Order: sequence, then C-alpha cells, then structure tokens
Amino acid sequence: MPVRNEAGHLEEALAAIDEQAYPGTLRIVVAVGPSIDGTEEIADRLAARRPDLTTVPSPTGTTPAGLNLAIRHGSAPIVLRVDGHSRLSPDYIARAVETLTATGAVNVGGVQRAVGEGPMPRAIAAAMTSKFGTGGSRFHVGGRAGAVDTVYLGVFDRRAMEAAGLFDEHLHRNQDYELNVRLRAAGGVVWFDPSLSVEYRPRDSLAHLARQYFQYGQFKRRVLGMHPTSLRPRQAIAPIACSLVLAGTVIGARWRPAWLAPAGYVAALSAAAMAEARRHDVDPVRLAAALATMHFSWSAGLVRGPRTSRAIRNERAVER
Repeated sequence: MPVRNEAGHLEEALAAIDEQAYPGTLRIVVAVGPSIDGTEEIADRLAARRPDLTTVPSPTGTTPAGLNLAIRHGSAPIVLRVDGHSRLSPDYIARAVETLTATGAVNVGGVQRAVGEGPMPRAIAAAMTSKFGTGGSRFHVGGRAGAVDTVYLGVFDRRAMEAAGLFDEHLHRNQDYELNVRLRAAGGVVWFDPSLSVEYRPRDSLAHLARQYFQYGQFKRRVLGMHPTSLRPRQAIAPIACSLVLAGTVIGARWRPAWLAPAGYVAALSAAAMAEARRHDVDPVRLAAALATMHFSWSAGLVRGPRTSRAIRNERAVER
C-alpha cells in the first residue's frame, strides 16, 4: 500500500483489510511518502501495535516507487495492491486468490466502485462508471469474467511480476496498465472477476478531475511511446471526438456544416448525462460537466509529453 497525505483514509483502508475473511497469512507493507497531514505519524503508530504491519519510507512519494519498495520488502508468493483511500469488498482477498489459482492468471482484479459524497463527487463517480465517460473498460463499468488488457489495482503472482520488472517508476500515472502490457507480452493472462470490487473515492471538484485526467492522458502518451500496439479502440474515441469538436467550432465560422461535429457531441453528451443521471440519481448538468472534463482533459494530456520510445529513453537518460 503506497500512501502519501492519506491521514483521513489510512485507518479505514486498513480496517477493510482486517475485515477480510481470508484463511491464510497476510502481511501488510505500507510505503509512506513525505506527507503534510500526519500520515507518517499515523502509520508509525499503527505499526507499533500491529505485528502484521510494516512501514517503509518512500522518499519520492510517487505511487510506482512506493509500490516497488513495498513489494521488495515482502516475500509472499502473492502480492495484493491496495490504495490508501480504497476499501475492499469483504471477500476480496479470498476470492481473488481463488481466481488467481483457478485461472492460472498472473494478475486478477475487479470493479472500481466509485462512491462520492456530495453533489459534485457523486456526479464525478457516476461519470467514472459510464461507458460514455470511460470507453467501457470492464473494471469501470463491469461485465463478464475473462481475460482483459488491464484491471484496477491487482492481485499478482510475485514470480511473474518480478520477471516482468515490477512497476516502471517513471510512470507516475498509468503504471498499472504498462505493467500489465509487459505481463501479457510475456505470455501471462490478466483476468477480470466481476465479483471483486473496491470502493474508490473520486475527486471532489472539476478542477481536480481535470488535473487527474490530464495526467492520465500525459502518461498514456508515454506508455504508447513505449508500447505502440497497446492502444485500444475505446481509448481513441475521446481524442477523435474532441478533435472533431474543436475543428468543427473553428471551421464552422466559415463553413456552417462543420457545426455538425460540436452539435453532435453536445447531443450525445446530453443524452448520456440524462440517462446516467436517472440511473445514479445525480444532477445531469454536473454529470455532463464531469464527462466533458474527462474527455477534453484526457485528450489534451495525450498530446503532451514524449511521443516516441526514443524520446522517452532520452528523457530517462537526462533524469539519471
């Protein structure tokens, strides 16, 4: 569990692990990044009274670095990734280990169940479970069990994980997707199990959501530079749509038929927002704003950053 500034959620996340009906032995390793809210003190206090809990310092505080530090600190044959603001369903670990064993997969995951508190977080949560908002990846919207390209968090076979090289510490975002690309390239199977779910707390404002999805887009571009064939059709829909909207808006001043592109997007956005708003009982205007923010922020981030694997290698050389 990599944590940084998680004072408000850390104890709750650990409590969800304590509630697991798992018959085997669990060891919890928390990689603690530099925090300003007392997370380090809380983690140390909890570790002092729990023999199953170990803390390790994570100087950079980034998610992939913290994950790798925690993984290397342990030795168990199965590695379960948990976030400091997540809450596992009661039988998550037992079910995931059972599925991992039964399928022979190298990584198993389930549904990211977004839960917001307040009008805007609830609208953002609804947007994150919408096919219109996310492109329909199964860990967002659910679906049948089976092999997929990626899953949320993950329960890993340690040997396969270590053979693949763990998480890429240059990828502050999208590091899970990139690791799953390498796992699958090595012949492993990444498996989605819809009976598994993890409660996720989404961002609380459109500004924070925009920053999050802009970063998602930036690091997705990096992953595409490293693994060009990893692009999925659902991931191309938003940037294509946003490009058509922008082009239609500009060209429409001189050629009116071009307005069909932005008009079509607004119509589709409105229809999706109304349908999802009824299903989740949220404000459709806030939901539409969240959907558009996700689309345009992710697409804007996608055009930023290194475009080729050579550019990424050069960037890493400069960093070293």
